[in-house]
Amino acid sequence: MAASIYPEYPPELTPEQEEYLLSNLNDWSIANGLAVRPSASFVSQEADPSGVLAVTAPVTLFPSPFPKACFEEARSIQTAYNELYAAIASDEEWLGDIIQELIEVDDFIAKLWEVHLAVKKEGYVQDLSLGLFRSDYMVHIDPSTPSAPPQIKQVEFNTIASSFGGLASQVSLLHKHLLATTSYPPPPSLLPPSLPPNPSITHLTTGLTTAHHNYGPSKTSPPLPTCILFLVQTPERNIFDQLHLSYTLQTHQRIPTFRLPFPLASTLTSIPSANPQRPLIYTPPHSPSTPYEVSVLYFRAGYTPSEYAPPGAWETRLHLERSAAIKCPSILTHLAGSKKVQQVLATPHSPHLSRFLPDPDAAERVRSTFAAIYPLDDSPAGKEAKVLATDPDKAVGYVLKPQREGGGNNVYRGAIPAFLRGLGDEKRWRGHILMELIEPPALKNAIVREGVVKRGEVIGELGVYGACLWRGGKGGREDGNGGEILHSAEAGYLLRTKGRESEEGGVAAGFGAVDSVYLVDV
Repeated sequence: MAASIYPEYPPELTPEQEEYLLSNLNDWSIANGLAVRPSASFVSQEADPSGVLAVTAPVTLFPSPFPKACFEEARSIQTAYNELYAAIASDEEWLGDIIQELIEVDDFIAKLWEVHLAVKKEGYVQDLSLGLFRSDYMVHIDPSTPSAPPQIKQVEFNTIASSFGGLASQVSLLHKHLLATTSYPPPPSLLPPSLPPNPSITHLTTGLTTAHHNYGPSKTSPPLPTCILFLVQTPERNIFDQLHLSYTLQTHQRIPTFRLPFPLASTLTSIPSANPQRPLIYTPPHSPSTPYEVSVLYFRAGYTPSEYAPPGAWETRLHLERSAAIKCPSILTHLAGSKKVQQVLATPHSPHLSRFLPDPDAAERVRSTFAAIYPLDDSPAGKEAKVLATDPDKAVGYVLKPQREGGGNNVYRGAIPAFLRGLGDEKRWRGHILMELIEPPALKNAIVREGVVKRGEVIGELGVYGACLWRGGKGGREDGNGGEILHSAEAGYLLRTKGRESEEGGVAAGFGAVDSVYLVDV
């Protein structure tokens, strides 16, 4: 970790100030849906057999300092990232070449590609794709030039189930509420203008609404009412994050919105065999006499291999993918979010970025956010990476990442050499990428999790949401043309903060806390 660039922070609290602050924090959070279902270690199943209890989501006691220039740059380049990943998902030939390198060593990626090929053989019926993306960054201080201004460096780009857009808006409002009600003893710099608004709920639901309207009229006869369907995991501790989005769609946009557990998707949805347009029909179990046609299928599930272990799960994904519903994401957009794609774009001297971002200024701004990432193959860059990854002294500056979402999957620093040895055949190494660790400046804050306050050094990770709807051709194009972008917007932000001792930052996975930014000039 680099030296601190921030003012002395956070302020010290007396026991009475802390008690008052925590009381207000917990009450406001529950009253405003800044909540999660409790973990089994906190509330046992015996104590909550129906799973109806809620607790305050893991949050920071104070908003965390963040360089204003870095924050503004991350938000301003999000539309370029939208364009980049829309173009990648639309270029089946290029993406297919990347995926072929993983098929032999990653069964999950191979099965996703098989689903695409099966639908392509039958013929795609939907050429629109929706991305609710999140590009994650950390502030980086170049250790060789500590006096240089801080930069943002990308940790990863998420194309499926980019979570916490609902809670991110709420924690921003929480911190503003605590400041407005004098719950904080504020330092002079902690003033309302330094706490920016976070409209992530509004902008993410705007993306879903735009896709819903672009789906057009019902494709059935007689026509059915259309709906947005959230495909979810069960049980889902992070349900309130998702409900902020679905309630907004229902209340403000007047769009029928339902939640469907992934294991039940094949039972409660159908595609009329006689209809060549293949509409996806959802029959709500609470109202089987009123079926709906699904306009947008929003995946908040289906991104981990364990979800496909039950019999029939892959057939369910194929069933959904072949339908006319606009997928968020489509199978190709899901694959575009693999770490291998990030590596191919970010490997030093890579020529691929200009293929998808013809504007040299936009391409250079995106390129400047890349940390050094290497393959673990037999290319010159891959051979260099193998030397780094197998040397315990050199591996301490790197993280090893598989092609997975959801947190808890990475291998860090000195653990990398032993992990690679445990994989055996070096061919299996190709399913991972080696990424240079980002060096964030030192920072302190307090995290509140399940009623316990933990203070100390922390690391913040800024995620910027993007909403993008594009017409990319049915099943992707083969000419490298990204197609027509119908909607593209930066869609708010998420700040996740974790203790310095934690390598991972996933909030739902139990590693971090939801935070908001306190902008500072450094």
